[in-house]
Amino acid sequence: METTSTGLRQGPLRVALFSGNYNYTRDGANRALNRLVAHLLAEGMEVRVYSPTSKAPAFEGVGEIVSVPSISIPGRSEFRVALGLPRVIGQDVRRFKPDIVHVSAPDWLGTSAQFLAKALQVPIVASFHTRFETYFEFYGLRWLREWAWRRQRDYYRRSDVVLVPNESMQSHVRDMGIADDRLRIWSRGVDPQEFNPDLRSLVWRHNHGFNDEEVVVLFFGRLVLEKGIANFIKTIRHLEKGGTPHRVLVVGKGPCEEKMRKALPNAIFTGELSGDELGQAVASADILVNPSSTEAFGNVNLEAMASGPAVVSADVGSAQSLIIHGQTGLLCKPEPAALAKAVRRLVINRVERRRLAQMALQASQSYRWDEVLTHVAQVYRELHEAKTSGSHAH
Repeated sequence: METTSTGLRQGPLRVALFSGNYNYTRDGANRALNRLVAHLLAEGMEVRVYSPTSKAPAFEGVGEIVSVPSISIPGRSEFRVALGLPRVIGQDVRRFKPDIVHVSAPDWLGTSAQFLAKALQVPIVASFHTRFETYFEFYGLRWLREWAWRRQRDYYRRSDVVLVPNESMQSHVRDMGIADDRLRIWSRGVDPQEFNPDLRSLVWRHNHGFNDEEVVVLFFGRLVLEKGIANFIKTIRHLEKGGTPHRVLVVGKGPCEEKMRKALPNAIFTGELSGDELGQAVASADILVNPSSTEAFGNVNLEAMASGPAVVSADVGSAQSLIIHGQTGLLCKPEPAALAKAVRRLVINRVERRRLAQMALQASQSYRWDEVLTHVAQVYRELHEAKTSGSHAH
């Protein structure tokens, strides 16, 4: 392939993407990364994904995936972690000759990829997907929070550009000492074919034991402690004690499923859904409750907004970036009593529930995948052009 006078290769931009989980479990982060890779390939870029894999992936990943050796995490066997970047993988990266290295998690794989990128003098893009430092308190390890925060700070400081999902997370990363000229917003989109109110189905509700008039309260997402499972259970108990009529629908799977089933014996559990089945389930509910305070973006809020249920969410930065309280949803303290009070308000007031849902639907329509993914591709190009012109500083 031809090279320029600066020694840089001409031709399609090459991106090496490092992910802690690209396809072996389904979550908002890897769904966004898969959409990004599909978009980059459609734009003519070359992408190679380096990630731990499993024998039974949750879905078929987009593009070329290089499996990185990994082990399962004790106590969270659904997750895997690479202990670094093996020499053979590093050699593969060198042969690929990336123009951009994109890292998506501050794990050992991500940090090792950063050091390799610096050795190769390749610009580093880091995308911010979740507030890992908040997870430890859910597992009795609060004393590790400060260590996790420092590790993330060092990781993002080593990157040339940090992609954050909203202004709230931009402020969070800025507090780590990252200058504004290195921060870019990478928002998220919602697929109107997959999530829309027209998918609401009374037949679906009947088949799952809900009658036409019952108010269905939805929990939607991975069934893990850091998603606020304990608060959701307590919220439902508040509703039950207060005599608020409702039914509970849980869409998702995870290690807390058994705990939730025992605590909520009358709830309907669908397991993990995707595609039309997922869209139909979300649209057929009436109120989404999102108790999580660990979200960086809050995909479930946006997907519910696009689907028809009214949204009750913990009042945290990610939700504030999506929801205007009293207009496109209700925001409240991430405490069971406050969440239950907001749900009760919407159970009683059907008119307000429908008004919030309609305004939320209109707001969701501005979140378009093509636009946000095109922005990421442009960030890559700008970094590569800066490198080509000699203005890129490592």
